[in-house]
Amino acid sequence: MTRTRRPAARAGALAVAAAGQGTLLVAAGLLITHPPAGWWDPGENGATSWLAAHRTAALTTGSEWLSALAFTPAIVTATALAVVVLLLLRRPRPAALLAGAVALQAALFVTAAHLVDRARPDVDRLDGALPTSSFPSGHVGAATALYGGLGLLVLRSARGRWRVVVCALLWTVPVLVAASRLYRGMHHPTDVLAGALNGAAALWAVSRAVAAPARPPARPAAAPRGPVALVHNPVGVDDALLARLSAAVTAHGHRPPLLLPAAAEDGGRAAAARAVADGARLVAACGGDGTVTACAEALAGTDTALLVVPCGTGNLLARNLGLSTDPVEALTAALAGRPRRIDLMHAEGDGLPARAAATMAGMGLDAAVMAATDQGLKRRLGWPAYLLGAAGHLTDRRFVLTVSVDGAAPVRRQVRTAVVGNVGTLQGGVRLLPDAAPDDGQLDLVLVQPYGPRGWAGTVLALLTGARRPGPAAPLEHFRGRRIELTADRPHPRQCDGDPVGDGRTLVLTVRPAALLVQLPHPAGEETAPRQDAGHDAARDAARDAARDALPAARTGAGQEVA
Repeated sequence: MTRTRRPAARAGALAVAAAGQGTLLVAAGLLITHPPAGWWDPGENGATSWLAAHRTAALTTGSEWLSALAFTPAIVTATALAVVVLLLLRRPRPAALLAGAVALQAALFVTAAHLVDRARPDVDRLDGALPTSSFPSGHVGAATALYGGLGLLVLRSARGRWRVVVCALLWTVPVLVAASRLYRGMHHPTDVLAGALNGAAALWAVSRAVAAPARPPARPAAAPRGPVALVHNPVGVDDALLARLSAAVTAHGHRPPLLLPAAAEDGGRAAAARAVADGARLVAACGGDGTVTACAEALAGTDTALLVVPCGTGNLLARNLGLSTDPVEALTAALAGRPRRIDLMHAEGDGLPARAAATMAGMGLDAAVMAATDQGLKRRLGWPAYLLGAAGHLTDRRFVLTVSVDGAAPVRRQVRTAVVGNVGTLQGGVRLLPDAAPDDGQLDLVLVQPYGPRGWAGTVLALLTGARRPGPAAPLEHFRGRRIELTADRPHPRQCDGDPVGDGRTLVLTVRPAALLVQLPHPAGEETAPRQDAGHDAARDAARDAARDALPAARTGAGQEVA
């Protein structure tokens, strides 16, 4: 088994890297300022003098704004805000990356500036006499660590083509800051180059130290009898990605997979049913949540396992199951994993034919946003396209909703939206339904009922912090049960797994316990050893069995969880 480094070893490695980086930075500065006799003449005054001689009012104003982005107060404020937001989103490693990289480059900058003590260019300096020496540029180093780190996080964690654009814009900031520092006569060219390298090296060293421990390589599970089928959405999966997915299947010891495109009219349900009929024991749903749900509906109650391969916009089920957002990585890890039973939801309502749902279904604002978001924009931007769709619906009026849970006495509320979930986490790690789990035999309901700007502020705060305030006056009110009935005073938009399903007054969700067999990667630190949380599993299985007994009509014939 591959060993992962302990925290003490990571800290030691970071200290060694920092010491080496500081030594190289100081050595480079001394070589530039005190070159061996006759070896070279840096000759950098020409560049700064030329820039000083060609200043204009517009360029001077622009350089002032760009330099302000990297002044110490701006860097400290921006870093603190980013760290707080990341911690509220339960992203401690990215928060540590930003804070650590900015702090490390600052410490090395101060040390090198003191030891090298290089004079600033002999030109009219627009920022006056600063207390530190010219080498290296602290502005450029801080901008590289902060804005470069933000770009790296966007590139790693977001999906859609927009992330490349945002990353490029963030990575452009240090370059513009470097140009502004040269223009304002505050640094020599080698100063800004050293600053950029200092920030980039600090970012690299800290990213290595805070990276998640690598999973030990899992022994490939015995290949099930029968072929593997790839049910793919032709809109979201191009030929190149399909070829990579197929190669991942064959590299794992399977025969070349069945390639079954999902039909637009059913999202892939017929293709998944055909795969089962052809004897497939593993069916990979390659698409968004709509494709995944269509395949899940076809596989529910069978012994054919579903592999979730996220290739869509939201990918909620994949995120809640802890899968990689990279399609090939998710498929490779699942092929080496083990099967596990999870619940599904049975959805119905007025004018809504009975259908399955795997993640969330709702009525009101969320469904209106789903319907208003342009499909092309979703493909280009990913899930942030929903934020644009939401802008036109934040002022929608509240409506009267009657809620009945497991046949109990109904309650009436005025809400913006109601969301029922089999899972609880939205994009960005926001826990909309904190108690939801995909295998507990229960459904979770949240009523979002803010009133006015103050109510919306309380709603956002509750979502980010997970704080709860009981009672109907709370901006978020939670319920749990096996059957949840929503009845509105008039027709409202409805959605199932992010797909608009038409306006209506009623939406009824019933849990289908252990209905679906999914193939999931082994947890980190585990290969094929038996699970140790037997007490938790026993309690969960008992609850699920009780839910199954209480709902014979919803039973799909699924058995117990496969160990």
